[in-house]
Amino acid sequence: MKGSLSSPKDLNEYRKSIQSTKKKFEKVISVCGGTGCHAQNCVQVREEISRELDERLLSDKVMVKFTGCHGFCEMGPLVVIHPAGILYVKVSPSDAQRIIESSVVGDSVIDELLYKDVATGKNFEKEQDVPFYSKQKRLLLAMNGMIDPQNIEDYIAQEGYSALVKALFEMSPEEIIKEVEIAGLRGRGGAGFPTANKWKACRRARARDNIKYILCNADEGDPGAYMDRSLLEGNPHAVIEGMIIGAYAIGATEGFVYVRHEYPLAVENLLKALEQARQLGLLGDNILGSGFSFDIKVSVGGGAFVCGESTALMASIEGRIGEPRVKHIHTAEKGLYNRPTNLNNVETWANVPIIIREGAEAYARIGTEKSRGTKIFSLVGKVRNTGLVEVPMGITLREIIFDIGGGMANGKAFKAVQTGGPSGGCIPESMLDTPVDFERLTEVGSMMGSGGMIVMDESTCMVDIARYFVDFLCEESCGKCVPCREGLKQMRFILDDIVSGRATGKQLELLKELAEVVRDTSLCGLGQTAPNPVLSTIKYFEDEYHEHIEEKRCRAGVCRDLIEYQIDADKCTGCLRCKAQCPVGAVLGEKEKPHHIDLSKCEKCGICYEVCEFGAVLRK
Repeated sequence: MKGSLSSPKDLNEYRKSIQSTKKKFEKVISVCGGTGCHAQNCVQVREEISRELDERLLSDKVMVKFTGCHGFCEMGPLVVIHPAGILYVKVSPSDAQRIIESSVVGDSVIDELLYKDVATGKNFEKEQDVPFYSKQKRLLLAMNGMIDPQNIEDYIAQEGYSALVKALFEMSPEEIIKEVEIAGLRGRGGAGFPTANKWKACRRARARDNIKYILCNADEGDPGAYMDRSLLEGNPHAVIEGMIIGAYAIGATEGFVYVRHEYPLAVENLLKALEQARQLGLLGDNILGSGFSFDIKVSVGGGAFVCGESTALMASIEGRIGEPRVKHIHTAEKGLYNRPTNLNNVETWANVPIIIREGAEAYARIGTEKSRGTKIFSLVGKVRNTGLVEVPMGITLREIIFDIGGGMANGKAFKAVQTGGPSGGCIPESMLDTPVDFERLTEVGSMMGSGGMIVMDESTCMVDIARYFVDFLCEESCGKCVPCREGLKQMRFILDDIVSGRATGKQLELLKELAEVVRDTSLCGLGQTAPNPVLSTIKYFEDEYHEHIEEKRCRAGVCRDLIEYQIDADKCTGCLRCKAQCPVGAVLGEKEKPHHIDLSKCEKCGICYEVCEFGAVLRK
C-alpha cells in the first residue's frame, strides 16, 4: 500500500494505478465472508478456490476476493464469478475444483449449484436475475459483494473517498449540510429525525476548547437485526468517509464508533480500515493537505440494549453506567464530555458519501416525498428467503415478503410481520399493502426502527410474541425510571397469567392501561416504545387474547399450559415410536396396540405429536 497522500491529485493518481493493476485480471471470484457464511465454512471455500488457482497457475489472471455479506444469507456460502455474474449458492469446499474447471477455465455453469426458485422450479444463473436481488435497490450494499473490506485499495478503486475530496475542496460546510437537507436524508437508527437538522444544531453550538464530537451508533441490539453489522463488516470505509464529511460540515475534531462486543468481525474490519485510512493520510492530521484534521476511535460496548439510546451510549463511552438522561439540553449542545455532539447510526453515515458524490437531487428521486432513499432490512422468520434486503422507501410489505422473500416457508399461511425490533409493532395480513416509510409504519402502530423485519406464520401465537418482547425489554431496561422499570414487570406478570390460563378479562384492560402509561411517561425511547408489541397485538389480534383468557385455548398450540395431547386409538398402530421418544415416559401401551398418554406425567413437549406418522396424536 502507498504512503501518505498529501493532495486530491495524489489520491486520483493512486486510484488510477490501482484500477490499472486490477485490469490485468480476466476474472474475479467473490466469496462471501459475512458472519453468516463464516458459520458455513466460507473460509475453507475461499482457501480451496485459491489453492486450486495456484495449482493451475491461474492466480495472476484470476483474483479471489473475500468480501462482506452479499445479503442472501439463506443460501450461503455464496460465490460469484465476475464479470459474467454467475451466482453459486450453498457452496462447499469440495465444490472448488468443479467451479474452477467449469466457470473459470471453461465457460459452463454447474446447474446444481445455481439458485433454484421453489415456486417455479427455475434455475437462475446470474446474480442480478435472482428474484431476491432483482427487486432490490442496492445503493449501500452494492459494494459488499465487490470489495475486500480489509483492503482499502478496493474501496478507492470503486471511487471511494472521491466524495470526501469533493466535500473538502469544492464545498463549504454550509453547502454540505444543505446538500444533505435537499437529499431528505433521515436518521436510519429508528426515529427518522432529519439528519441535516441535527448537523445544523451541532454546527451552531458553541464548543468549549473548540472540541466537538461525531459519533456512530453501531450498537445494534434488535433480535434478528444485523444490517449495521454487515455494513461495518463489508464496507467500513463508506462509514468512515461519511463520518469525515460530517465532521467537516459540523466542525468536529474527533469521532467514535460505538459497536457492541458481539460483533468481533465488524470490529476487526473497522480497526483495519481506520489504520489503512490513517496510513494514506485520509484520516488524522491535515487530511489530503486540506488543513482539516479529524480522527476516529472505536469504543466497544458491553451489549446493553439501552446503550442504543443516545445519552446512554455517550455515558458508556465516558466509562459510566449506560443510563439515559433527560434531554432538557440537547446532545447537539452538550453531549459527550459535555461538548457538542452529533450522533447518527451506521446506515445513516454510509448514505452521506453517496449523496455528496452523486448529488442530492439524484438521491431524492428515490423513495417517497417524506422518506427518501433506500432502507436496509434484515428479513428473517418464517419466510423462504431470509437475509439482508435493501429497498427503496415506499415499497410495500407484500413486495418485500412475497416477491423478494419468496413467500412463506413450509407452506403455512402468513399471519403477521413485526417491524422495528422489540419496540416495533405486529402488522396483520390485511395491511400487507402498507408502504414502508416512516409515517405509514407509525400510523399502523409499528415503526421503521433500525430495520428488523420478522415474518410470522399461523403457527405463531401473538400473545406469546408480545410476552417475548416485553420480557426482553424488561431485562434490558436500565431501571432508572419507574414507569419503565416497574411498568414492564407488571405487564410481563399479566402476560404470564394470560399464556398460562390464569388471567381474567379485567387483567386485559389493566394491560392496555399499563401499556399506555409506560408509553406516555417513560424517560427514554426504550420505555416509550416498549408497549408497541402489546398494543399492536391487542389492536389486531385481540381475539387471541380472549381465547387465552375465556376459552383457555391457544390456537397456535404454543402456550404449554393451554395444550393437552391425546392419542386417537382408532388411528394408533402401536408402532412404539412416540413411546420411545417421550422423555418422561408419559406414553403408555404395548406394541401393535393403541397407546395412551398419562397426562399427570406429560410435560407437553410435543415430541409425540411431531414424530407420529399416522396423525394419531392430537393436540387440543
